[in-house]
Amino acid sequence: MADEIIEAIERYGLSKRNRRRTLFSRIGIVGCGKEGSVIATNAAINGMEVVFYEPTDEKVSNAFGRIEMKLNKKIENWGLTQNEKKAIMARIIGTSKFEDFEGCDFVVESIRHNDQTGERQVIQRKEVFRKLESILSAKAIIASTVSTVIVTDLASELEYKERCIGLHFLTNTPDSQIVEIVRGLYTADETFAKVCQFARLMNHQYVEVMESAGLVSIRLFLIQLNEACAILMEGIASAEDIDRVLTVGFGHRQGVFRTADQMGIEKVVILLENLWDEYGSIKYKPSPMLLRLFRAKNFGVSSGKGFYKYDELGNIIK
Repeated sequence: MADEIIEAIERYGLSKRNRRRTLFSRIGIVGCGKEGSVIATNAAINGMEVVFYEPTDEKVSNAFGRIEMKLNKKIENWGLTQNEKKAIMARIIGTSKFEDFEGCDFVVESIRHNDQTGERQVIQRKEVFRKLESILSAKAIIASTVSTVIVTDLASELEYKERCIGLHFLTNTPDSQIVEIVRGLYTADETFAKVCQFARLMNHQYVEVMESAGLVSIRLFLIQLNEACAILMEGIASAEDIDRVLTVGFGHRQGVFRTADQMGIEKVVILLENLWDEYGSIKYKPSPMLLRLFRAKNFGVSSGKGFYKYDELGNIIK
């Protein structure tokens, strides 16, 4: 009688023991506000398990509301079904404990800006990096959504600096599918290559950007916005018509004023002041029009009034 063949049952998918996880099968997001919720939604849509952190249960619930609203909008536009939405939501976990990031191979810091100043404190973000390093494996990647903050500064106090990198998603432009990937001074080639793979898994194109304040997108946008404000102040054209030239004439999805209102005037002013401090060029000095809106707390969509007026759903009131 032939010897009996015995094979491990794990080979037939009946157990998770010793099963290798694929890269980016589980990612983390620290801060699920405007930017974080966009990243979480897109990652879950593309099959990744997402764990996001908010400091309180109330903020966790609010974050789920933002994600669900984004998915509902896709359903309204026939881009998603109710069953697909349920499957996507099942891949997203909210937590108020950093320990729940254990097992993630990629975590993105995306903490909120200060509501009053528009700033994201470097000290606070460095503390997030330190907490993540104490929890994650040495091979896990730690990223930050950067625009004017330098990722090398955020990684400077870590033991494994080579696993840190910067990302910038254009979350204020609807359906934008490009991401700027920013190497820090210590970022390893392996880290960069893996994050490029992450961008592809998110169905995004990507560009490699040298570490610099403003990157490509922010510098181009803010200079264009400052010039548009000058045209508006000179009475050459209305805000609506200036945006129409850009959308109809140049194929932009939305004009600079609409984008500024979505980004938040308070954040725009801080970004310009950061670039003004960094480069010392007059082209980055905030327009008097922007400063006037900032001082009046007309921040855009979030306050209901900026260059345009908005209803509670963020739609322009005409």
